[in-house]
Amino acid sequence: MRPVELPLPDPQALASSRALLKRIDAELGSAGNWISFARYMELALHEPGLGYYAGGARKLGAGGDFVTAPELSPLFARTLARQVAQLLEPGEAVLEFGAGSGALAESLLEALACPYFILETSPELRQRQERRLGGRVHWIDHLPQRFRGVMLANEVADAMPVHALAWTPGGVLERGVCANEGQLAWSDRPANGLILRHSKELEIEIPPSGRYESELALFARAWMRSLGRFLERGAILVIDYGFPEREFFHPQRSMGTLACHYRHRVHGDPFYLPGLQDITAHVDFSALARAAAEAGLEVLGYASQARFLVNCGITDLLAEENPADAKRYLPAAAAAQKLLSPAEMGELFKVLAVGRGIEAPLLGFSSGDRSHAL
Repeated sequence: MRPVELPLPDPQALASSRALLKRIDAELGSAGNWISFARYMELALHEPGLGYYAGGARKLGAGGDFVTAPELSPLFARTLARQVAQLLEPGEAVLEFGAGSGALAESLLEALACPYFILETSPELRQRQERRLGGRVHWIDHLPQRFRGVMLANEVADAMPVHALAWTPGGVLERGVCANEGQLAWSDRPANGLILRHSKELEIEIPPSGRYESELALFARAWMRSLGRFLERGAILVIDYGFPEREFFHPQRSMGTLACHYRHRVHGDPFYLPGLQDITAHVDFSALARAAAEAGLEVLGYASQARFLVNCGITDLLAEENPADAKRYLPAAAAAQKLLSPAEMGELFKVLAVGRGIEAPLLGFSSGDRSHAL
C-alpha cells in the first residue's frame, strides 16, 4: 500500500521497481520465503542495474529524494578542507566513498593540492561525477591494498544494510522479509548465530508493549575493519546522522531508526517501490569505534557536526562573505544555519575520526569532543 501523500513514479521508474520485485520474489522462492532484512536492503539499494544506488534514478538535489550537506553550500566542504589539510602529509591522498553528485570533491579540490580518489558503487552517480569533475580525480572500484591520507565517508554508513531485530520477553527475533498475498511483508523468526550473539551483548530494556525493535549494523562494522587493514597512516572521517550506543538503544527509541526517503519525504515503509527510494538507519558510532579499534585504529575525536564545523572555522569563512552581495551571502548564511542548528543537522549529525599514526590533536575536536560517550 502506498504511504500517504507520496507521489507515484513515472511508468519507466515503475517498471524498474517491478523488475526488482521479481528479482526479490525469485530469491524468496529459493530461500523458503524468508530473507533477512539486511539481504532485502542490499537488494533494494545495490542490486546491479535495479537497486536504488545501482540504477538510474536521480537521487540528490531538488529533483531527487534528499539533499546532503555538500549540496547545501560549498561552505561545508571549505570548512571540512581545513581538517583534511591538517591531517595530510606531503604525497598523501584523499579517498572519498560514495561521492554523490561530486559537490564535496569539487570544493575540496579547490582547497587542497593532493591526489583525489573516489570509490563509487552507483553507475548513475559516477557518470554525474565524471561530468562535473573531469580528469581531476581517479575513480577506483576496490579498496587499495595500502593507503596513506584521509578517507571520507559523508552520509555513507547510514545506507549500509542492517539486520532488523526485535527483543521480546520470549527471546530475540530477527525481522526478515517474506511474500504475503503478493506483497512484501515483515516476518519474524528466532535470532541465531552471530546475530543472536551480538544482540545479547546489548542491554535492552523491553518496554511495557513487550517489544523493542532496533538494528544491528554488522556491514558497517566489517567495512570499518577493512578500512583499518588498508590504512597505513592517516585518518577516516565518518560524517552521518546517528548516536553512541547508549542513545542508539535508548528505551524511548523502541521502534528503531529505519527510515525511507522518497521525493524529499520521509516515511517508514521499506517495501514501498523497492529500488526507487532510499532506505537508511541511523549510525551506531560506538560500534564503528569498536570496529576501528579491532583493526588497530585509534579514536581521534567524536563530536556533533555543529561543534566540528565551528572548531574548523565555518563562522570565519562565512564572515569572509560580503553581506552586501545578497545573492551570494544569503544562501551561504541559510546553509550555515541548517548545518549548525540543533533543530536541523547540527546535533543529529556527528563526526567520528579514527586513524593511525596521527599525533597532533585534531582541529575539529579542539572543543566539545564527546569521545568519552562512545
